[in-house]
Amino acid sequence: MKQRIKYIIISVLIFSSLSSCDETPQEGTLKPTYSFLVGSYTDGIEHGIGVLSFNFEEGVLGMNPLKVGVENPSFVIANRAQDLVFAVEETNEGKIKSYAFDRATNTLTLIDEQPTFGAHPCYIALSPDEHIVVVGNYSGGNFSVYKVDEGKLTHVQTVQHEGSSINSARQNQSHVHSVVFHPEGKYLLVGDLGTDKVFVYNYRPDYAVPFQPFSQPHFEVEAGVGPRHLIVHPSGRFVYLVHELSAEIGVYKFQNGRLSHIDSYPLTASTYVGAISAAEVRISPENNFLYVSNRGDANELSSFQIQEDGTLALVERISTGGITPRNFTLTKDGNYLLVAHQDSGDIQVFERNNKTGKLTKTTMEIKVNSPVYLFSLDG
Repeated sequence: MKQRIKYIIISVLIFSSLSSCDETPQEGTLKPTYSFLVGSYTDGIEHGIGVLSFNFEEGVLGMNPLKVGVENPSFVIANRAQDLVFAVEETNEGKIKSYAFDRATNTLTLIDEQPTFGAHPCYIALSPDEHIVVVGNYSGGNFSVYKVDEGKLTHVQTVQHEGSSINSARQNQSHVHSVVFHPEGKYLLVGDLGTDKVFVYNYRPDYAVPFQPFSQPHFEVEAGVGPRHLIVHPSGRFVYLVHELSAEIGVYKFQNGRLSHIDSYPLTASTYVGAISAAEVRISPENNFLYVSNRGDANELSSFQIQEDGTLALVERISTGGITPRNFTLTKDGNYLLVAHQDSGDIQVFERNNKTGKLTKTTMEIKVNSPVYLFSLDG
């Protein structure tokens, strides 16, 4: 009898322990609040960098200005500790600015600003060790490199690209559109829309000049497709490249610093007629799905499932509900996707099914002046 009572007590304790373990994550996920830095194009001194707060369960979607008077901060990122923020000023002169970021008070304090040595900077990448920041200059056709010391920026290198391709309206010169570190931390990949090339650079942080061309310095994509943004699969084995001018997503194998083309997938249906302009690409937090935005007359998001061999299977194409979805991002848990519409001036929220990858538009949206970039502050 005593032994039976002992077993009952132990069983109750185990059940209680399991129940309490179940309840903790449930309570933590009932009403999550997400935060994002918002970069935009500006029409006046009242516009600039903002922080977006979002809580679906409470129906809250709000935007607070962090720093006004910054001209065209079209790309804005934070470091891992989120006490530093880096932003471009996408102008003819071109600047990069660094700020001290106080998340408790949502304030930015300027630490430093430097010229980017190229017109219309449009992309920023922070090295894995966070000692180097790289800025891609679209009209300048180059990228510039800075050492970072507690937010202070020291220019150490500018790499100029030369060349053109077959689209005379868009590819009469080099247009650097993305600068992305490989997950291994040894390479920098540079998408150049103007030359139809993806350049590969060795990253040697201890060198005075940190970037040197790889032995195969570039990979030439199909003429006229226009490399824009790219993302490297966390495994490091595959690169997904937005072909802006042909509205495709290209899949490339990456091995020992070398790229090879696997396949390309259209972002529009075969019956589609209208202007196209592919923009952003993201991989879901669980690394199973990939999303691409298409502007022009399409204004759509395409969802793909990532296969074991890196190839893609189309899940769906859906309307983004606005005009010019230049950028979008996913929440850290993958439950929601937010789209920034440059020309309709709004940010809209979609629910996401983590198992199927499908998106469902919600009624949540907020008006923002020309939002063009979203950076998650939730990891």
